[in-house]
Amino acid sequence: MNRHDDIKLLRINYLRGPNVWTYRPVLEVWLDLGELEHFPSNLLPGFTERITTLLPALAEHHCGVGERGGFLQRLIEGTWSGHTLEHVVIELLNLAGMPTGFGQTRSTSQHGIYRMVFRARDEQVARTALEQGHALLMAAINGDSFDVPGAVAKVRDKVDDCYLGPSTACIVAAATDRRIPHIRLNDGNLVQLGHGARQRRIWTAETDLTSAIAEGIASEKDLTKSLLKACGVPVPEGIVVADKAAAWAAAEDIGLPVVVKPTDGNHGRGVTLDLRERTDIEAAFELAARHGSEVMVERYVRGHEHRLLVVGGKVVAAARGETAWVTGDGHSNVVELVDHQINNDPRRGTTEDFPLGRIYADSDGAVLLDLQRQGLKPTDIPAAGRQVLIQRNGNVAIDCTDEVHPEVAHVVSLAARVVGLDIAGVDVVAEDISKPLQQQGGAVVEVNAGPGLLMHLKPAEGMPRPVGRAIVDHLFPEAETGEKYGRIPIVGVAGSRGTHTIARLVAWLLHLSGPKVGLACRDGLFLDRRLLERGDCAHWEPGHRLLMNRAVEAAVFENGAKTILRDGLVYDRCQVGVVTDLARSADLAEFDVLEDDQMYKVMRTQVDVVLSYGATVLNVNDPLLVDMAELSDGEVIFYGLDGNDTTLQAHAAAGRRAVFLHQGRVALATGGNLETLDELGDITPWLAHTRADSADTLLAAIAAAWGMGLSADLITAGIETFDPDMQAPRGTQISPAKAH
Repeated sequence: MNRHDDIKLLRINYLRGPNVWTYRPVLEVWLDLGELEHFPSNLLPGFTERITTLLPALAEHHCGVGERGGFLQRLIEGTWSGHTLEHVVIELLNLAGMPTGFGQTRSTSQHGIYRMVFRARDEQVARTALEQGHALLMAAINGDSFDVPGAVAKVRDKVDDCYLGPSTACIVAAATDRRIPHIRLNDGNLVQLGHGARQRRIWTAETDLTSAIAEGIASEKDLTKSLLKACGVPVPEGIVVADKAAAWAAAEDIGLPVVVKPTDGNHGRGVTLDLRERTDIEAAFELAARHGSEVMVERYVRGHEHRLLVVGGKVVAAARGETAWVTGDGHSNVVELVDHQINNDPRRGTTEDFPLGRIYADSDGAVLLDLQRQGLKPTDIPAAGRQVLIQRNGNVAIDCTDEVHPEVAHVVSLAARVVGLDIAGVDVVAEDISKPLQQQGGAVVEVNAGPGLLMHLKPAEGMPRPVGRAIVDHLFPEAETGEKYGRIPIVGVAGSRGTHTIARLVAWLLHLSGPKVGLACRDGLFLDRRLLERGDCAHWEPGHRLLMNRAVEAAVFENGAKTILRDGLVYDRCQVGVVTDLARSADLAEFDVLEDDQMYKVMRTQVDVVLSYGATVLNVNDPLLVDMAELSDGEVIFYGLDGNDTTLQAHAAAGRRAVFLHQGRVALATGGNLETLDELGDITPWLAHTRADSADTLLAAIAAAWGMGLSADLITAGIETFDPDMQAPRGTQISPAKAH
């Protein structure tokens, strides 16, 4: 078999926002096939069999045929290696647990050079999948062996390192379902939902509505209990103790059996239940002391452990726990029995992906204590048929949401409110959660801040609960229609003619209407009329800082073609999108944009992201921009110098909006209505005042402001008072970090 040289990866670019390929982030790879340009898949003997043996699920890929087996058909008929690499990478991502369906491969103007893209939720994960996919493809082409499970493991490890945890991911997914944008603020689970002043922040199941005082109360179990008791919430009697002797004395005062636990522990660590003997209580004290700053002895409440999730004052999910036992077989020791009878359950594991945790019978302090109480050590061999208790708590993963009694739900909701938590995991011990607690001697034993959600997302038994959606609805109530999507008004200005002037003028007009306006354009980064950063800021990083800034109530962004091709748009959707022209600049050759017609696909990106309740502003003098109108989800406002233009007239006659010059004055037309900005008079002096390079630059800005709902009077006043030299006082330079 002839060996083939590797496909060269010429350039790898992560497009972080809406781009020429799709609305979502993608990894764009420029490939040089080299000699493989002359060897499509049907001319590589045995290749199709080798690649499908390595990745059998490739037979499921639809590809351009649109049905199962479509890609396999392309392989048999003959397709190029760049296209195959696309599908190999997608399949590796699927196998690693990050399903990806989108990918495209297109030839360029250079022989053998291709652009290949695929959906990439995380850049580092995508780069790892590309690296492994590239190696796998070349091994299949040259008939070499390849470790597919090892490659998948590397991608999965990168997913675990880089991607959001399951609790945070479910909240972000729920926000995406409601079309609420999100920004990841660190390498962990701190995420911003929404933009600017309408944002909320989450950190796993904590939010920016979760007070530090409430968290502090929840971490002090004795304080929590005293507050709950004062408000009528049933809690077990408890005493904080300083040593083993005090623990036994407290147990005698309270009455046996008792529970010993740390006052500030979590996840059930250091908790020992149903203690009746002094030696057990003293041993439990030492265990609890290792897991917290203080130790509490409290009355033992009979029943099952339950975790109820409270979001915004409502119980949205509940899970029940059960004890874990093993049965002796006469020849296996306790550790072996646990591994064979408990840890072999596929629902158990060591990561957050598993609803139940793995039990370590030879090292878990609580397990060792329970074994000791039964007269056993981990290495002992129980008699055949003997039941051995392994774990009393920590197995809360059986959904029981539909069983919760209304009175229990009321008590649990009250407990969360007393502590002050907007999201709380309330631990209840009760024999039957479908009955009131007082009736059965049940009690609330803990209130936890930042509760885990996995037990409700992936219960060991029962149906998953939409807890992510509950949290998102709590942060962004549907009733608050003005803010229900967490979006601030955004105007995007794309093109090459006068776009910075349009952006500056629109920002000024919006400022006059009331909100604090952020502006990112080639003149700098501005917030509320002040210059934050000098220089060209019409690209991703400065714009991203504006969207993170809690002070920004509206934003305007200038977008050149190069910005769209290099990074994608900084925002996912906008209220008004302006496209001035499709002119091509010489520096776009590096992106293989060599013809003016290619600009259509680039600049339509701005039109594609206009919201359904927004407006697209287009220059009627360019026929291709007129054609672009059909792509807009929102309304379309045409602007042009000639009020007699037939397209403008037809557009206005159909009841749509148009901006043009009428007898030398700016006219706003809708159907039969025509309003002129008479106070401006002749437009010529205002071109010099605003530094607009042409009259259509001024018309585009007016059309954008009109699309944002600004009145004709305010637009007129804004043009008259616009200061093109707006900046910070002389000598003032605000650090970019302060724009956050």
